Amino acid sequence: MRPPTGQQFTIAHDVDGKRMRATITEVAAGLRELTIEGLDLVEPFPEDARPAKAQGIVLAPWGGRVAGGDWRLHGEVQRLPITERDKGNASHGLLRFAPYRLLEQSASRVLLQATIYPQAGFPFLIDTFVAYELTDDGLVVTHEAINGGAGRAPWACGAHPFLAVGGTPADELTLTVPAERVFNAVDLIPTEETLVDAMDASAPDLRTGRRLSELDIDHNYGGLDFIDGVATSTLLDERGRGVELWQDDAFPYTVVFTPREFPAPDGPRHAVAVEPMSAPANALNSGHGLVWLEPGESWRGRWGIAPVGI
Repeated sequence: MRPPTGQQFTIAHDVDGKRMRATITEVAAGLRELTIEGLDLVEPFPEDARPAKAQGIVLAPWGGRVAGGDWRLHGEVQRLPITERDKGNASHGLLRFAPYRLLEQSASRVLLQATIYPQAGFPFLIDTFVAYELTDDGLVVTHEAINGGAGRAPWACGAHPFLAVGGTPADELTLTVPAERVFNAVDLIPTEETLVDAMDASAPDLRTGRRLSELDIDHNYGGLDFIDGVATSTLLDERGRGVELWQDDAFPYTVVFTPREFPAPDGPRHAVAVEPMSAPANALNSGHGLVWLEPGESWRGRWGIAPVGI
């Protein structure tokens, strides 16, 4: 039997004498597992399963949703396939079920490539690349896009990791995200951006940390606090042990999603995705964060995951 996510690429590296291991999937270039000394740093899924709630996948050439699947290019309506039927949106880009091609692999690094060809609703040709590397500082993920077409092309990119501290329950975990702004939303489509101080508990301020068990959100955050070009979110247990996710300034937004019935292999649990995004949802319509690449022009962004106190 072949895995439903295609080939499995495993890499490993010792971090402070502790073995760190990651498995990347051919389909969607997904992060299927990431462990240190066997402790999960992301919510894993079995090799014979598909990722639940898009866990670990790459989102391109947009993240989140395109409202109604429609957007305008030079005044002409572009109609994307509706992939989120219950809300009537185009969701999570065009590579969610696409196989990537292996370009390079070593003991600690894998480089994958996929091309987005002109198609319904997206008449552009973009070559995409994603490299996963385990280093002394943890996992480093590098995304690159090159406009291979003859005209300007819109681009946005994101990733969908669910963070974990082994099987630690939500009421023992604290989530911190350094974001001073959040988008109001209607049916998960962002509208205006506002300060988190002005919002109610439905879009909480996460800068000083909140218990994961208190959160029931799916929001686009912005206004990240970048220190030396990096913004860092953390998920820590009561002893200060856990995981951090950092993102460079090519990813100025973060989606925080906290489903209470996440289908983990050992049963439903309260989980959290911290998703680095180059643009918020619906960017093809709003223009927020959207990059327009000239022919031959490239874009690059990086994010990563590291253990804390483990």
